[in-house]
Amino acid sequence: MKKIIKTENAPEPIGPYNQAVIAGDYMFISGQIALNPKNGKLITDDINMETTQVMENLKAILDESSLTFDNVVKTTIFLSSMDNFSSVNEIYGSYLDKDNAPARETVEVSKLPAGVNVEISMIAML
Repeated sequence: MKKIIKTENAPEPIGPYNQAVIAGDYMFISGQIALNPKNGKLITDDINMETTQVMENLKAILDESSLTFDNVVKTTIFLSSMDNFSSVNEIYGSYLDKDNAPARETVEVSKLPAGVNVEISMIAML
């Protein structure tokens, strides 16, 4: 059995997917981009602000199920350029307890949705 997670505090899906799905003891969070759910504006001109919005969107989805970043066991970060790695890594790391950080990979891809520079997905344990 799966449970669909939806919150107004994160962007609405723009395709046939959900913000997150709980299956068994895990929540699978769809990749989040820097779309502000309150005003619908996309942030792409400052990598620090962009990454912060992505992390806030992920936090809102975790909050909807009373979870925190401490519940996250796996993260995937997609970057349009590895030149942004240090900035993204710094903002991303500021949301995590370094002693309880999840497993992670970071990959550069040729293109991301809506021309964004960063997209992050997560898997969390309930």
